[in-house]
Amino acid sequence: MGGRNVDLQFCSSEFSFISWLEDLNLIPLVQIFDPFYVKLVKEFYSNLRMASNNNEEFALTSTITGERIFLNARILASILHIPHTDIYVFEHKKWPEVEGFHPNHILSILYPNDPNVHPNMALTSNRLSVDHRLLHHLIVHQFLPTGGG
Repeated sequence: MGGRNVDLQFCSSEFSFISWLEDLNLIPLVQIFDPFYVKLVKEFYSNLRMASNNNEEFALTSTITGERIFLNARILASILHIPHTDIYVFEHKKWPEVEGFHPNHILSILYPNDPNVHPNMALTSNRLSVDHRLLHHLIVHQFLPTGGG
């Protein structure tokens, strides 16, 4: 299967989410011209498991066609080109507790036309602004593995 890419020239003139991707150094993820194999990517993610316990260094493991793949925090930091300082695992459906951070601030950015934002509200993509909806679509259809292209 061929690579995936976003027409940056078309998008950057009309939408601000391209500058967001540039600021986060994520442009290489939307400019993949190398072939990739959907079945192998799906197999990797479907077999992905946490390999570490609470008091151990963060690690993941998966298997593809019987081959075991082990990814610890140092390997992941190297692949993602990020510093290996500390790992914070986010809990599903729970906002992070960070000093000076309040979920309402993020929600008011994502849903600027909704005066009743609150941390327990249902988060739906159909109420996002155009740029945020396009970014959501890009993440779901470009970054995350899918079947059928």
